[in-house]
Amino acid sequence: MRFRGLAASVAGVLVIAVAAPAAAASPPLSERLARQVLSAGDGWAAEGAGTTGGAAAAPENVFQVDTRDELAAAVAGTAPAIVIVRGTIRGNADPAGAAVSCAQFADPAYTLDAFLSAYDPAVWGRVAPSGPLEEARARSAANQSARVRVNVGSNKTIVGLGGARLNGVFLRLDGSSNVIIRNLTHEDSRDCFPVWSPTDGATGNWNAAYDNIWVRNSNHIWVDHNTFTDADNPDSAQPLHFGRPYQVHDGQVDITNGSNYVTVSYNRFTNHDKTMLIGSTNTPGADVGALKVTVHHNEFEGSVQRAPRVRFGQVDVYNNLYRVPVDDPYEYSFGVGVQSAIYAENNYVAFGADVPPDSFVFDWGGTVLTEKGTWARSGRSLPRPVNLLAAYNATHDPDIAPDAGWTPSLRAGHVLPAPAAALVVELCAGAGRIR
Repeated sequence: MRFRGLAASVAGVLVIAVAAPAAAASPPLSERLARQVLSAGDGWAAEGAGTTGGAAAAPENVFQVDTRDELAAAVAGTAPAIVIVRGTIRGNADPAGAAVSCAQFADPAYTLDAFLSAYDPAVWGRVAPSGPLEEARARSAANQSARVRVNVGSNKTIVGLGGARLNGVFLRLDGSSNVIIRNLTHEDSRDCFPVWSPTDGATGNWNAAYDNIWVRNSNHIWVDHNTFTDADNPDSAQPLHFGRPYQVHDGQVDITNGSNYVTVSYNRFTNHDKTMLIGSTNTPGADVGALKVTVHHNEFEGSVQRAPRVRFGQVDVYNNLYRVPVDDPYEYSFGVGVQSAIYAENNYVAFGADVPPDSFVFDWGGTVLTEKGTWARSGRSLPRPVNLLAAYNATHDPDIAPDAGWTPSLRAGHVLPAPAAALVVELCAGAGRIR
């Protein structure tokens, strides 16, 4: 059930669409939206002075951008700025906007066929690739990175004008603070030259370099009302090389390297593998005491894993909607990592008929998880209250203890019962649905 009937009857009450530009007196995007700040108490990003993005931007620092280079210039530096994205901006393009293919990014000394022949584990062994061909792959990757990566500075609001899209664009927040990203569709941040890591896991893995949004060593970030999709290049369509999926996508929103005070709200994450990683490595370091993240009123549809996967942080996950249609390739949603403290409340899960409920939680070395108020349905059954942590503990050892040791205090209004939250997410989450 997708709530469509009820959604249609109340959509006009609960959703105000992003309007087209009004007559001459109004700017291209409403001032209300472009200068809107995070509401007081709305998750961890509201801590302290809160998150205001570029709301204080002077008129000369309000930009409308149509190309990758315009976007990169507008979001650079630390001066408050409002950056309004129009139409579709492509990262895999030259400065004039013409599309650039993977073959065009490739170094003359690199081809995938040559790489696969040289570094086949049956020939090369299970050691990291090295030598001229691997160096050519790295040069190829650098060629692409120079175009797809956009470094976002502090005190910025990036907001989409109705229907705006970032295709093949990697937004990198590194050492930034006070950033708002809203109302954009983020598409297919593909890596043409992923790394082969033969010792990653039992049989090796391909690892891509680009997220749609990477929050690294940054604080007070609000990611709101976006849609994330692999578009016409889904993970499920990638070939197998060396017996492993040729992974060209990394995360949709990853939050790592000591980042702190982040709110991720009212987004749609669709049909992706590694959706949201919170935490860098299992080794204590900058992440300890950081990674305070709130994840609320998001839709995770067809996410294979990491919705989210957490290390170290106090992460509040409430009033989200999960759609898990099939058992294969689904792996898990809540990844309970080293020293993590997830507090999950009133989430709604729609399982396909063949998906076992005990697969929703996965132990990545963590020991605790608070879960309360979850509702779920399986196949065509009626929804009912469930405890997915208890389902996990019933079939796995050791148990994960049911108390994360903290209680969230920064939340946006009342926490809804899970069935009501599912309806609100259905109506309101994603680009083009700003309230």
